[in-house]
Amino acid sequence: MPPKAPIVKLPLPPADPAERARRRRAAAAARSRTIDQWRGRGFTSAETAWSSPAKSIEAILPGVLSHLRLEQRLDEAKIQTIWAQTLDPTLVAHAQPAGFAKGTLFVNVDSSVWLNEIVRYRRHEILERLQTALGKTVVQKISFRVG
Repeated sequence: MPPKAPIVKLPLPPADPAERARRRRAAAAARSRTIDQWRGRGFTSAETAWSSPAKSIEAILPGVLSHLRLEQRLDEAKIQTIWAQTLDPTLVAHAQPAGFAKGTLFVNVDSSVWLNEIVRYRRHEILERLQTALGKTVVQKISFRVG
């Protein structure tokens, strides 16, 4: 008679669904850690920080400043003050700068009558005054709209 194979008793899965879900998540996390280590991605943030060489402030600062867009915000603030100082007070009462993007100044005018007046007769004068005060490259075009 051939020898009997030993009987191996495997543990039954837990009956509690929450326990099964916890075990599944733990198994998935273990698989993910193993794959990340195999691919070389299993480093902690401290290990990653020490692995990259330090950069000087001179190399980092221009990128940070361009991301903050400080120059554009400064131009917008200058436009507001120059608008109020160099233009006719009557015109300033009816038209206000609303935005600035890519060399175009957007101006809100309170009525279509004033919009017509500005677009027909005063557009070039306003543009020349702003370009004289700020430089030709800052404000290249003005767009007026009722609003």
